[in-house]
Amino acid sequence: MITVSDVSLAFGERVLFKDVNLKFTPGNCYGIIGANGAGKSTFLKVLSGEIEHDKGEIVVSPGERIAVLKQDHFAFEAYSVMETVIIGFPKLYNIMKEREALYAKESMSDEDGIRAGELEAEFAELGGWEAEAQASQMLSGLGLDEADHTKMMSDLDESRKVRVLLAQALFGNPDILLLDEPTNGLDLESITWLEDFLIDFPNTVIVVSHDRHFLNTVCTHICDIDYGRITLYSGNYDFWYQMSQMLQRQAREQLKKREEKAKELKEFIQRFASNASKSRQATSRKKVLEKLDLENIPVTSRKFPYVAFKPNREIGNNVLRVEKLNFRSPDAVLLQDFSIIVNKGDKIAFVGAEHQSKTAFFEIIAGEQKADSGDYYWGQTVSFSYFPKENSRFFNSDLSITDWLKQYSPDQDDTYVRSFLGRMLFSGDEALKPVNVLSGGEKVRCLLSKMMLSGANVLIMDEPTNHLDLEAITALNEGLEAFTGVVLFNSHDHEFINSIANRIIEILPGGMLIDRMMPFDDYLKDESVKELRVTAYHHAERLQI
Repeated sequence: MITVSDVSLAFGERVLFKDVNLKFTPGNCYGIIGANGAGKSTFLKVLSGEIEHDKGEIVVSPGERIAVLKQDHFAFEAYSVMETVIIGFPKLYNIMKEREALYAKESMSDEDGIRAGELEAEFAELGGWEAEAQASQMLSGLGLDEADHTKMMSDLDESRKVRVLLAQALFGNPDILLLDEPTNGLDLESITWLEDFLIDFPNTVIVVSHDRHFLNTVCTHICDIDYGRITLYSGNYDFWYQMSQMLQRQAREQLKKREEKAKELKEFIQRFASNASKSRQATSRKKVLEKLDLENIPVTSRKFPYVAFKPNREIGNNVLRVEKLNFRSPDAVLLQDFSIIVNKGDKIAFVGAEHQSKTAFFEIIAGEQKADSGDYYWGQTVSFSYFPKENSRFFNSDLSITDWLKQYSPDQDDTYVRSFLGRMLFSGDEALKPVNVLSGGEKVRCLLSKMMLSGANVLIMDEPTNHLDLEAITALNEGLEAFTGVVLFNSHDHEFINSIANRIIEILPGGMLIDRMMPFDDYLKDESVKELRVTAYHHAERLQI
């Protein structure tokens, strides 16, 4: 259990949070939410002791172990994958290393023998004999092939390093688990595994995440950081959202009433302040006006961008026909006899573990990559706009955001472009920042602005929710739901897929496709889909043998 009493933290004059009083208890999962820059990750670091708070007290129950998801993905390059996971349980790891050193001696003294017996007892008590099997089970659940379990961390790419570090945090049944964006870099299958793990986890979990489905599935409570306060709500993210909307409505109504009251009082004071018979009443009303604290009714610090895609032209019945596309990377076959027909009204989510295949398909139909063989045909009424997963090439200049967006705007007027950027949360001097210094989330908002200005009736989007906060994801989600054209997209956000897609296509090894006209949740439950997936992966394994 963690008890937080009167904790405050400020950086200079900027107060992140003040007078926080919370209690985190076993058996519960607490989601930390708030606008970008509100202090979510900083609050986790305060709880873990990585950052010192200015005042107050944080008390962890005696003897309880805190495990933290490490953010330095290259901190364990000299260790094997298996060793890195077990390091997550320091007591067991230290006993293992001492035990290994003892048994490596050419000869053992009597003292060594006694110590070896003690170590064996502690090793067994801490689950040392099952440690590698448990670590291996976690790594497999998080999507790492068995061959990766014996590799060095330096031999893994960054996406697999992230999974190993998550397994490290989960390993050894910690009493308190602190997770900062644990679903980043995970595919939908791994996220599902993590959700199931945390649902069954009996101890305390505190997590920062932008994944709404994840927060809804695992959280029993939500801690909302807003205006320097941290407010605890019972329930998951959807419950918090409904509650916050109601409270914001009440706050706005209360603020409106106070503003109307203040206006009446000011008018009365101005009219009768010099009137002897009314001066006492005017003075009385002046005191009431002074007590009306209009500043102390903040609605929310959250800002939602405006995302709306409006096609310049209605799309016809012929949208896209793809015939036997084949494409091979230096390492693997990504597309094999890939054929689909995209219809008017389709909003297709491309799902599954073959991420390179999805990106290759998007790049080919967007004209940014050439297939080895096969062809594709866009309909005559189609105009498309493409959102790539890797976007750095768009921002290798010192143009301001305003001048950058002008390149893609049909209206070159500064006022038009600046007003458009304002709706995307680039207001005032923000719109004059050079694009080569933008954060990941700011770059995504710029690309979405470019797509909105295009007037396209087909949108191709490769993981558009990466780097976005909950507010921007919600705005994009609603914008795509309302879009009247065709959408082809790929995302790791369960809620995003389920609320937008009316058709699901999964690319499987060996070029096999599963294509279903149904919502994502129905697709996940479909037994025929599960059978096809198992068949495809078994077939792929046989071909490798």
